[in-house]
Amino acid sequence: MSLEFNDMPDIVIEFLNYMLTIKNKSVNTVSEYYYDLRTFLRFIKITKYNANEKNFKDIIVKDITIDDIKKIDLTDLYSFMAFASRELDNSAVTRARKVASLKSFYKYLHTKVKSIDYNPAAELDSPKHVKRLPKYLNLSESINLLKSVNGKKNVARDYAILVLFMNCGLRLSELVGINVNSIRGDTLTVIGKGNKERTVYLNKACQDAIAAYKSERDKLKVIKDPKALFLSERKTRISPKTVQYLVKKYIRAAGLDPDKYSPHKLRHTAATLMYKHGNVDIRALQAILGHESIATTEIYTHIDDEQLRDAVKSNPLSSVSPKNE
Repeated sequence: MSLEFNDMPDIVIEFLNYMLTIKNKSVNTVSEYYYDLRTFLRFIKITKYNANEKNFKDIIVKDITIDDIKKIDLTDLYSFMAFASRELDNSAVTRARKVASLKSFYKYLHTKVKSIDYNPAAELDSPKHVKRLPKYLNLSESINLLKSVNGKKNVARDYAILVLFMNCGLRLSELVGINVNSIRGDTLTVIGKGNKERTVYLNKACQDAIAAYKSERDKLKVIKDPKALFLSERKTRISPKTVQYLVKKYIRAAGLDPDKYSPHKLRHTAATLMYKHGNVDIRALQAILGHESIATTEIYTHIDDEQLRDAVKSNPLSSVSPKNE
């Protein structure tokens, strides 16, 4: 994926390139900075330079200068957040991401290139949002999903993809980025968030599924992207969109709601099953999933109703009956 920043002011382009090349942020993260800052600068053009709000997506921001940015204060930032909520219908999570983008941009201007004397974003609060437990498949649903894989073509590939998601807790970007030489014995090397490399250990189910798929893959006469492990119909690296489609396809075939489950929900399923049935330590789970913060991993260690019920049943007083008079 290549990035084009040509429609942005020079100071923003310099920031985005800094985050991409010096801070080594992922392409997806820098893309989010780009879209958030473009939206913010379009808002500034409306409020301070009378741009037409009705043509919001066509507002040009390339002509904004550092002097224009110096005139922006904390009130403007909060006004933007209100605009994002009211006019753009952004959720608290999306607005929190916009706050993070603004904080990174202003910190760069203030501390790195020293283009501004005051950083208004340092005092910008992030909107609070209720953390909801993500959906996940229970053990029987997981087994049914794997059993649902059938058809005339790509069965071995699709099965291997689902097995890796549900056993290793891979991110979608990590799965499509797997190369043939990423696998050595029972280890898989993936590139996670922030271009950080980590080792994932493959259990027997993963090794067997990959071996079955590679056996089919080796029969192909023409492969346009020989490095890629998982191939599309056109024999190029499989795309995230294709993987999302096939996951929905088998979710539906397993009798589950395709609107509730996605590749990320399968990652959550893997983490939940490992924690619930495998007695995996939270620190080990953090390493497996590639989380930078242990706080992120904690959402995967929720206690469900069944565990709560079992906890109450385990109370030594649970079998005591009232004495008959």
